[in-house]
Amino acid sequence: MPPTLAKLVHHSTLKLTVRAGGDRLDVPVRWAHVSELADPVPYMEGGELLLITALKLDAEDPEAMRRYVKRLVGAGVVGLGFAVGVNYEEIPKALVDAAEEAGLPLLEVPRRTPFLAVSKVVSAEIAADQYQAVTAGFAAQRELTKQALTDGPEGLLGALAAQVDGWAALYDASGAVVATAPEWAGRRAARIIADVERLRERPAPASSVVAAPDNEDRVELHSLGTGRRPRAALAVGTAAALGTAERYAVHSAIALLTLTTERSRSLHAAEQRIGAAVLRMLLAGEPDHARAVAGHLYGGLLDAPFRLIVAVSGANGDPLGALAEVVESAAVRAGEAVLVVPEGERLVVLAVDGGAAVGACGEYAAGLEAARAGEQAAGGDEDELIVGVSAPVGPVAAGAAYKQAEQALSVARRRGRVYVEHEQLAAGSVVPLLADDAVKAFADGLLRPLYEHDATGRGDLVASLRAWLSRHGQWDAAAADLGVHRHTLRYRMRRVEEILGRSLDDPDARMELWLALKATSAE
Repeated sequence: MPPTLAKLVHHSTLKLTVRAGGDRLDVPVRWAHVSELADPVPYMEGGELLLITALKLDAEDPEAMRRYVKRLVGAGVVGLGFAVGVNYEEIPKALVDAAEEAGLPLLEVPRRTPFLAVSKVVSAEIAADQYQAVTAGFAAQRELTKQALTDGPEGLLGALAAQVDGWAALYDASGAVVATAPEWAGRRAARIIADVERLRERPAPASSVVAAPDNEDRVELHSLGTGRRPRAALAVGTAAALGTAERYAVHSAIALLTLTTERSRSLHAAEQRIGAAVLRMLLAGEPDHARAVAGHLYGGLLDAPFRLIVAVSGANGDPLGALAEVVESAAVRAGEAVLVVPEGERLVVLAVDGGAAVGACGEYAAGLEAARAGEQAAGGDEDELIVGVSAPVGPVAAGAAYKQAEQALSVARRRGRVYVEHEQLAAGSVVPLLADDAVKAFADGLLRPLYEHDATGRGDLVASLRAWLSRHGQWDAAAADLGVHRHTLRYRMRRVEEILGRSLDDPDARMELWLALKATSAE
């Protein structure tokens, strides 16, 4: 640490004597400054030992000395050195009393000790302290580098926590806690996740200082990464502000972790290229080749049932990138493999059925669904993100799973949903699917001749067709619903066949006509 007044007093060559404030000599001295100005305060920065001979001061005036000392204390001056034998043979009592009253250490400088000697000692002590801090910083850097190479980020965090006599935590790209050191710091790291989220919204590099809950620590947060969006974040908690050596250690940790994340980004890009090749082989019906290319990287994923997720977005920002981060972070924390392939405005994901990645995707979509409900009420954008998920399949059925995911995606878009699983399609009704514009156009074209016939007042063929189909071709029941004789209904059905040129004995024709009626009635 920097030299203190006590260290200067005990320095054998200076021969300084304490005349006031002897209980406050443990304060650090940032510099020694000579000034004979009646008011040197405008030129002070705080932390100085001020050296004077009282050339321009009325040092025997008690009131003038009280004002003078009060201003020095207010400016952060930590001590006053008075040279005796120059203008005064001894320090005037008025100045001693003022210093004692204000609690300002007052040191008597003998005539044989020039101010230059005091300044040199202070300067040498400060330089020695800085050299020691730099040396300790380099030692910390070597230790941190060693731990990073041998034990990875976890080892680095342990070494950093020891260097700063506190704790350290690493957060991933989603803001979740990845590792802490010591282990007991996990709860403290979790309490400041909201602050980490706010930091991640700022372009890297970024940093901030926050007070931990319950004022347990002073916590510094630093973003990691060189891109626009931070890849991770580092938290360092200590009981007090960091010293020079501790600051070197933190900066070294930031550099090492940034190198790690940037290297991970390059590896991640390479993994994505392999993943894209694996996906293409699976969709081409070549699971054996896909497994061979995947190797240990994705091999475990292809050994268990997986789900195929397709997400699209046309919104501004990077909703697909955010979803990818959520899915990948969840998979990393759970220790499971996941295949993520960006395709422009589309994202394709292969994830273990029932695993953390699929669960995180659903939770993220549920959050967007809730937010979208509020935006719709306010007239907000509905196209931020749409996700379709296949049923669980194996590698042989990857092509079918891709179609299932796209079908679920299409339904999600029609229904204004964020997230739809393929199983939900079978659990629901086909009727909502008839709202598609293409289906409505087909229905209108198919039934138009019947509507035009009914418009002339020559019969009610559309209502008769609907009643007959709803009764599964039972003449008496359908005629009773319409309130007409069954022979009248038979005549109308023959007219339907004549006008449409289709036989009602054909089950495909009956199905198409029924769906057309449902589509037009849904308008």
